[in-house]
Amino acid sequence: MPELTQQEAEEFFRNSFAPWVQDLNISFPVIAKDGVTLSIPSSPHLNRLGNSMSGQAIMALADTAMVFAVAAFSGSFVPMTTINLQTSFLRPVMDGTLFADARIIKPGRSIMYGEVNLHVGDKNKPIGHVTSSYMLL
Repeated sequence: MPELTQQEAEEFFRNSFAPWVQDLNISFPVIAKDGVTLSIPSSPHLNRLGNSMSGQAIMALADTAMVFAVAAFSGSFVPMTTINLQTSFLRPVMDGTLFADARIIKPGRSIMYGEVNLHVGDKNKPIGHVTSSYMLL
């Protein structure tokens, strides 16, 4: 099974995601079969009242990270849709780069189940935890 490269991931992102998701300024520090890490920098553009990053931006990063985790696990991008995205917010993101470490927990032929751990630098101080499932179309 071929491995997904960082260049392929970045190209797919540029060509396939909605402009507002691209506006999050997502980067791809890690693309590997056993998991991916995506990140977004802190920005006033993403903040809500109180200067913390909005939940919508955080969930968009997590959902996007899982798309890339499925693709990296599969070796290529396949049509898929989010079935479920369960997010637990554990603390606010006030500043710094937000990282989303995503991995597949239970692969299947038509359903992939995964998790995303969100953090700002220290993985032992999570910002949030996401579980999700995706249907391969």
